[in-house]
Parts: sequence; C-alpha cells; structure tokens
Amino acid sequence: MTPRIRHPYLDHPGPLAFAHRGGAADGLENTVRQFRRAVEAGYRYIETDLHATRDGRLVAFHDSTLDRVTDGAGRIADLPWAEVARARVAGREPVPLFEELLETFPEVRWNVDVKAGPALLPLLELVGRTGAWDRICVGSFSEARVVRAQRLAGPRLATSFGTRGVLGLRLRSWGLPASPRRSAVAAQVPEEQSGVRVVDERFVRTAHARGLQVHVWTVNEPQRIHRLLDLGVDGIMTDHIDVLRKVMEDRGTWV
Repeated sequence: MTPRIRHPYLDHPGPLAFAHRGGAADGLENTVRQFRRAVEAGYRYIETDLHATRDGRLVAFHDSTLDRVTDGAGRIADLPWAEVARARVAGREPVPLFEELLETFPEVRWNVDVKAGPALLPLLELVGRTGAWDRICVGSFSEARVVRAQRLAGPRLATSFGTRGVLGLRLRSWGLPASPRRSAVAAQVPEEQSGVRVVDERFVRTAHARGLQVHVWTVNEPQRIHRLLDLGVDGIMTDHIDVLRKVMEDRGTWV
C-alpha cells in the first residue's frame, strides 16, 4: 500500500530518484556543476547538506570543515562567507550558497540535511522569504533539530525522521511499543546500520500504514536498487545517478 501524498513536496508519479549530493561519485559533490549534471540527466530531487558560516550565510556542504574536499581549511562555522567562497571543491568548483541553488534550479526539490544547529534558522528564513515550502524536505540525524524545524514552521514544512524517529518506527515494525512523531512525511534511512537490517518488508509496511514514505540512502548497485524497489520503497538516494536512472528506466518507473 502506497501512502497518500501528505505534502506537495512528495507529489510525483512513481518512486523518487534522489541525486545524493548531486551525484557524489564524480568527486564534485555539492557543487553547481554536479547539480546541473543531475538536472540535465532528468533528476528533479536532489539531496544536499547545509552549514552556516560565521556570518550566517547558508552553504551547501557536507563536512563541518573545508579540509576533505576543497583546497581550503577550517571549520565552516568559524569562517566568514568571504573566506569559504574562495575555497574550491577538488581545486576547481566553488562552494555554493543554498540561496543560489534555489534560484539556479527552480524546478528542483531539495532534500536538505541540516548538519548543524546554526543552519536551521537561516534555512527557515530563506524558505519563507522565497516561498519555497513545497520544494524543501528537512532531515537531520538529530531528532531534536527536525522537531524544532517543524515546531517553528508548522505543517507547511516537510520533514523526515531523525535517528530516534527511525528507531521508533523500526521497533513498531517488530511489534514493540513506540510512538514516533506523526508530523514527519518520510523515513529516510540506510538499508542497514551496524549490521542490523533497517529496511525490510515489515518496516516498509509499518511506515506506509502510518502514511510515511520510505527513502533509502545511499544505494549505488543495480541489484540493491531493484530489491528495494521490489519491497515497495518510495525513493532511492544514489551517488551513481546514471545507474539509478538506468534501473528505473528498465522498470518503466523513470519519469
């Protein structure tokens, strides 16, 4: 049973295909160049990560520091935007502002992982100012952070479960007592965690019975994508955007 659409963000025929960090397999994760490649490949859902600079600018970037993927260094929260703007991913591509992404790709719906608390209020201010409520789903490992986002924004904001909500849903799928919050619209989960399977038929059935979609990250192998779609999951996040598109084309579910 597919859950009814609880938020305009999810209004899309068939399973959702998410380009994880724009398609991180190419080594240019979370850059305008990589997001454009995903859009040109037909993706309309893109996953990214958000941090706030010292002066409150919202950037699409996964790590808390620039060190791993750019030629810059230092914690983003400690740096002004002017310094972050000089860093180059893989020595080539600038770190984008999230506001720039909303403007550059007006048809894209963004799944945003709010990586740090200081990024939350700038995000809600930006979404409110631009009227982008139908284009954003907020997630985080921190249940407290997504609960706060929902409390501040209300039902106009789509959110997924944090870690605690996912655990509650998994417990319910095993017939154990748990009460995950009902304001979420999706459970966004790994296929397994620390050797324990998260996504199986019972988990998907339990989520759907509560009106929740199930989106699974980060899945890059064709056989795993097929198996998860056979289970009835509602979305796949992948680093390998060409692989996911091919599987969905073969299944007749690529829109």
